Amino acid sequence: MKKKIILIADDEPHIVDLIKLSLGEEEYDLLEANDGKEVLKIVSKKKPDLLLLDVMMPGLDGYEVCRRLRQNPETKDIIIAIISAKKEDHDILTGIDKGAIAYITKPFSPIELQEKVRELLRL
Repeated sequence: MKKKIILIADDEPHIVDLIKLSLGEEEYDLLEANDGKEVLKIVSKKKPDLLLLDVMMPGLDGYEVCRRLRQNPETKDIIIAIISAKKEDHDILTGIDKGAIAYITKPFSPIELQEKVRELLRL
């Protein structure tokens, strides 16, 4: 069976490493991006099954990346989950309004992240 592709977008390398460690590279094909422009470039070449997207990144923030992906017919169906330290109600509502299907707050539990990823990939 083909591995699901997950794109991890975060400008903090230790967060990317923690997510990769939590999910396991033997179960998924894990890609990474360090900023919003890189996310858009990777998505245009290799459409991921799931995008784990930080909000606060240099250049394009996660909300803008999410909005652009939803507006593009080629990428509008990608499952997007925001992972962010921004946890106020208005932050979460903005993420959902821009097109995220889930909003995970940092710090996160690796086990809860695994469960949420499995749930999202079943959609």
